[in-house]
Amino acid sequence: MTAVRVVPLSAGECLNVAALTERGAAWRVRAYPAGFALLLHPTHGPVLFDTGYSPRVRTLMRRWPGMLYGLITPVRLKAHQTALARLARLGILASDVKHLIVSHLHADHVGALREFPAATFHLDAGAYPPLRGLKGVRAVRRAFLPELLPPDFEARSRELEYRAAPPEFAPFGHVADVFGDGSVYALPVPGHAPGMIALIVRTHETAALDGDGAGLTLLASDAAWSVRALREGGEVHPLARVAFWDAAQEQRSRDALKRWLAAHPQARVIVSHDVPETEHHA
Repeated sequence: MTAVRVVPLSAGECLNVAALTERGAAWRVRAYPAGFALLLHPTHGPVLFDTGYSPRVRTLMRRWPGMLYGLITPVRLKAHQTALARLARLGILASDVKHLIVSHLHADHVGALREFPAATFHLDAGAYPPLRGLKGVRAVRRAFLPELLPPDFEARSRELEYRAAPPEFAPFGHVADVFGDGSVYALPVPGHAPGMIALIVRTHETAALDGDGAGLTLLASDAAWSVRALREGGEVHPLARVAFWDAAQEQRSRDALKRWLAAHPQARVIVSHDVPETEHHA
């Protein structure tokens, strides 16, 4: 089977109150990385899963109504931390990226979409339609800055094609084989945002989907603020749930990922706003 190398990266960071991201934590401000991932595919080359922030996000947050976003979730980003700078240090140019998988359309995940003009965008069919008509404060309220999307976003977008999931993906009923080669699978985990997805990536050729998870990496996007919370079921503060697109749906999606991880305990877990697990989880 095709194996893909996963390189976790980040482009800037956001500030939030720890007690909001983890029930029982201290009421103090913490910095959280705006994570994205580079998938090195043997056929498709460098593939991105999200992009983190970009200077364009900072620009939009300096004017109305984007400044509301910046007040609620302040952003820090230096020139050497952008997706383009991170990739350049790995010898990868923007033009080398032909595929960009979008977990969801929040600004910290699509901040640099405009920087990759050669990329096809792969996303859930339910991610964009609920946000398409939102502008101004209504868009900011959903953590969506429409100005971040390239003018040809819809023309370059491809909807993920879900199929009935085999038993090894339980409790998920549907899964999309992104490249049709068994290397990258997308799981629907909506709730935090409409049409949000997580990825299961085969990082070793011999990794078995029906095994203990060794050789697999779960890229869980914003399904939880921390790896520990996703594995153990930690909750955010009730105030934080107000910002979810659908809080009940978010709970179901998070529970489903927790159950999949319980059946695949050796899978590596990466969430967007926490330090990634090492390759071999103990």
